[in-house]
Amino acid sequence: MAEEKKFVPFVSAETNMAEFTVRALIIGLVLAVVLGAANAYLGLRAGMTIAATYPAAVIGMALLKTMKGSILEENFARTVGSIGESVAAGAIFTLPAFFVAGLWDPFFTPGHYITSTVILISGGVLGIMFVALLRRVMVDDAELPFPESVAAAEIHKSGQASGSGSKFLFGAMGIGALVQALGQMNFFQLSYDKFITFKSQIIKSTSIKVNGGALLSSPGISPAYMGVGYIIGPRLGALNFSGGILAWGLLVPLIYFFVSPYFTPEYLQAWAASFVETYPKYSANEALQRVSSPEFQITQIWFLIVRPIAIGGMLMGAIYTLFKMRKSLATGIARSIGDVKKAAMGGHVTMRTEKDIPFSWIMMGLALVAIATFVITYFVFKTSLLPAIVAATLLLILAFFFAAISGYLVGIMGSSNNPISGLTLTALVVTALILVAIGVNSHSGGVAAVLGVAAIVCVSAAVAGEMLQDLKAGHILGGTPWKMQIGDIIGVVLAGAVMFIVLDFLNRADIAQGLQQNYIGGFGSKNLSAPQAGLMAMLSRGIVGGEMTWPLIVFGIFLGFGLILMQVKSPMLIAVGMYLPLETTFAIFLGGLVKGIVDMVSEKRQFNPAQRARVDNIGILIASGLIAGEALTGLLFAPLKIANIDFRQHLYDPHWMLGIGVIILIALILVFFPVRNAGKPDEPAPPSAIV
Repeated sequence: MAEEKKFVPFVSAETNMAEFTVRALIIGLVLAVVLGAANAYLGLRAGMTIAATYPAAVIGMALLKTMKGSILEENFARTVGSIGESVAAGAIFTLPAFFVAGLWDPFFTPGHYITSTVILISGGVLGIMFVALLRRVMVDDAELPFPESVAAAEIHKSGQASGSGSKFLFGAMGIGALVQALGQMNFFQLSYDKFITFKSQIIKSTSIKVNGGALLSSPGISPAYMGVGYIIGPRLGALNFSGGILAWGLLVPLIYFFVSPYFTPEYLQAWAASFVETYPKYSANEALQRVSSPEFQITQIWFLIVRPIAIGGMLMGAIYTLFKMRKSLATGIARSIGDVKKAAMGGHVTMRTEKDIPFSWIMMGLALVAIATFVITYFVFKTSLLPAIVAATLLLILAFFFAAISGYLVGIMGSSNNPISGLTLTALVVTALILVAIGVNSHSGGVAAVLGVAAIVCVSAAVAGEMLQDLKAGHILGGTPWKMQIGDIIGVVLAGAVMFIVLDFLNRADIAQGLQQNYIGGFGSKNLSAPQAGLMAMLSRGIVGGEMTWPLIVFGIFLGFGLILMQVKSPMLIAVGMYLPLETTFAIFLGGLVKGIVDMVSEKRQFNPAQRARVDNIGILIASGLIAGEALTGLLFAPLKIANIDFRQHLYDPHWMLGIGVIILIALILVFFPVRNAGKPDEPAPPSAIV
């Protein structure tokens, strides 16, 4: 108890300071929607999301400073603002799986919107309820360092005395928005690819004539992808790109080399007929022209053969990630049980900084979520009574354990490293196996029920980790827990209500763009890959409906196992790189190279730790701004694509080298501004966003 008395929050419990105000709530809610939408865009395209804590902290500080707001208002706005990213992560990992699995086609209907909104809000509320139950024990635990929470709190503290760096964030948002807008309006090409045909040869000792080929691609002209690469760094960026090279430089051309002789006129006619059945908007001639294109054929090999192999690799990568964390996971499960007992025995607390939402509210929230799950499973997904009861019960058990584990892992490593997709995958497999064991199948709503439970558990775990991180930062600053929890509930409700609309906009816009640019659009396409959702869809259909292409999945599992034996740092990242288009992984790799250049310049100029911290912070703010600017502009163009409005300029046909010039410009910005603002050697170190 002596250690607890030594802790003194930045704002004492006795201080009466503005905190839960209308302006702080509005700023937080706007940030929750904006950062959530930006992360949804990024996650569907690149398979990754960025932590919203730091952008939310910087933007909230900048806005509230102009209104002379308090540090607790800034903390409250950051808490509400960052929760949208967690809802977005849960949404993009699972909701597109309903479309990919063929359950929701078309994706948008009023019923699907209501179902998705209930799923997202239920998961978010569930995560907040469990965190409110465990908060006091976990934030006071000396064994949990909460590195990102400490950094976020320090950002708020330093902002009281000096500039917040918001000019870098807002400036980069403008640059990202401008580049995306010019690209969408065809002032330069957003990507360039060319099919290279190999010389015809006869395979030795056979009469089979082959020519094959490979599809070469430039990096995507994307500030967001380069920003992602900058944030994850050169090593992880190279790992991600190696997956792209493995897919597009080895597997796809190798498979095409051997199957191309089978693309006879008779086979292409049959393929075209099948294509018309699936996509009736195309005429027979249009379909035949499309399937006869080598670019289309090689892309279909990647889509139908290589991506299932990548899914097997992701599956092994997720298992390996959880295996590496087995001690932490076991400790988290054991602690979660004990923590409930401690929380229940905590007694009556009167201090402002220790008040959570009432226990009766927590129990009521858990009951409402269980009822909502039962209603969705039984009445919407049309399962029988027993599976609906099992799903609702299983949901509470899995969500509790994974919320506790998520909070524990965030306390150790921060939310940026929280393996949400691995936890969700575990929940999906467990739910699928149990429902199959009681007789559920694809004809009785089993696939939809599995995805629904997994979605709620996913959102719950993501929100729980982010919420606990924010509560720890609030604990350091002297925030009021129950006010932060109520604010996050409001944020979850709003983000949950709009996130499906964001996903639908992106899906319909990509479908419309696919019709214009000769590719099959929608979730799972080359522009809207949604790798985690593809994994969830394939596993749920495979386990419940028996539709999994197991040989390809097994090939991928063995590939992932081989990468583990080679001691690759992140097999999951390589598998994701195989799943994504080469232009995406190429651009992410370039962003990582730029970060490597910045590190080399810092070393060459012999920057001290304080200067390097400033370089890192400014670089992350610029990268985050580039991501947000492109994402929000991409969302603004989505309605125009859906309405089939031609917003592209036709004054000239842009050369692909113009796009390379844009990449060089973005790289110079990411190098010049962080290095230039390293500061003097004797300046104190800022709070680091890299922890």
